[in-house]
Amino acid sequence: MSQQNSPPGLSPALIVLIAIATGLAVASNYYAQPLLETIAQNFGLSVNQAGFIVTAAQMGYAVGLLLLVPLGDMFERRGLIVFMTLLAAGGMLITASSTTLPMMILGTALTGLFSVVAQILVPLAATLAHPEKRGKTVGIIMSGLLLGILLARTVAGALASIGGWRTIYWVASVLMILMALILWRALPRYKQHSGLNYPQLLKSIFTLFCGSPLLRTRAVLGALSFANFSVLWTSMAFLLAAPPFGYSEGVIGLFGLVGAAGALAASRAGHLADQGKAGLTTTVGLVLLLLSWIPIAFAKQSLWALIVGILILDLAVQAVHVTNQSVIYRIMPEARNRLTAGYMTSYFIGGALGSLLSASAYQHAGWTGVAAAGGILCLFNLLTWWLGKRHDPQGPAAI
Repeated sequence: MSQQNSPPGLSPALIVLIAIATGLAVASNYYAQPLLETIAQNFGLSVNQAGFIVTAAQMGYAVGLLLLVPLGDMFERRGLIVFMTLLAAGGMLITASSTTLPMMILGTALTGLFSVVAQILVPLAATLAHPEKRGKTVGIIMSGLLLGILLARTVAGALASIGGWRTIYWVASVLMILMALILWRALPRYKQHSGLNYPQLLKSIFTLFCGSPLLRTRAVLGALSFANFSVLWTSMAFLLAAPPFGYSEGVIGLFGLVGAAGALAASRAGHLADQGKAGLTTTVGLVLLLLSWIPIAFAKQSLWALIVGILILDLAVQAVHVTNQSVIYRIMPEARNRLTAGYMTSYFIGGALGSLLSASAYQHAGWTGVAAAGGILCLFNLLTWWLGKRHDPQGPAAI
């Protein structure tokens, strides 16, 4: 049984605020990526060990998705969102003051755990939006999320150039506290109770997976797409810091702007899903994702090839991701937090495994190994999509 206050809907200003809050929350997991070389030197780490910092953030995020996001189907969401935003800020304060690698990993993991508040904001926005505009609204907010991931690198690199690698964590924690106060004032109170207790909520996530081939297909597509994203961005800092480039953290961070442009270019994917073109958008996105690794593979020979590849890859990842979420939110409107938990847990597990794969490939086979890993993941993704379209009982159009 569902109980809820009457939601006032979403104004354009509130959509923008939720997009900013979502981006700021998720960005906290990615400040380390352009700083990995500096952090590795500071703590005396190898490439693999430094890559584990990013993996810890993503695994913390995956655990939070599975264990915390379903709480949105139990508790009043505004209070839950504000509380989790403050706890994420606390994790960044631990990272900022860390003196050892275990302490930094603890702060990073806690930040990842509670920054899943972004994934409570997304289904809240989808619920409050008018049905005919739901895909477009999700697209705007997911653009905010991906922009947060990408611009985190630019801002982190710039602040590291000014005040050292810890600066971004001090600044970001203050911004998260301020955002919590703004959200408390701006968000409507909203509660939608599923009638399930917490263990039943967690069990129902697996029930949804078992009962929905569409959700399983979209979850695997998301996981492999985000693994591609992580394969590129985890090792790119090492590539650009080494000869022939030798770039500083600030310059490396600027590459996030290239990715941001690609993310913005994909903002219409949700609108296309609203028009019944989800299948076409997915197919085009996955093909572009595979093609993006061709110019990326020549990054050492041409910086422009790398830039073109980043644009295409981030456009494709965002297009597939927005389409995935627009599609799965139609399955069970009363279970959007649990659907989000299931889908996004797979998504960030893919990201975490992509980070590990990337660091290992770079250490053993250099940038060629990274590009090969990305291309192989793309082939698996296309195979998953082809099999999903054939075997989903609702048919290709439903996917």
